[in-house]
Amino acid sequence: MDQADDEIRARAVAHFAELKAVRAARTQMWPETEREGVAALHRLFTIAQSDTGQSRRVARFLLGLYNSRRFPFALDDLRGLDYAIQDDVIALLKMDMTCMKEVHRYIDDGGAKFEDMASAWDWNRNEED
Repeated sequence: MDQADDEIRARAVAHFAELKAVRAARTQMWPETEREGVAALHRLFTIAQSDTGQSRRVARFLLGLYNSRRFPFALDDLRGLDYAIQDDVIALLKMDMTCMKEVHRYIDDGGAKFEDMASAWDWNRNEED
């Protein structure tokens, strides 16, 4: 084995040690992350079902988390949201990053409710608005 192989092995060992530490930290923080994320999801879902100036963007964001192939979301739409809504978006993204369960599963009958939201906004086709 030469020096290059030793360096590659050392980097791999360091990388996996870092991954293990990150996973341990996320596991420890999970209850709070989930609590904040679920609360944010419910607030965002309420906004998405209302008729405010930001409802359409919030609905599209939620549907993008639900099924990004059917409902693509343009990240620059986040700029048009109030700061409190942006904070909820970030909290929901943090929770969703863990992949503990799909976002719609945190709402009773969430699959049907997300599909209803898509229908209400007439977004049942894969198209840009």
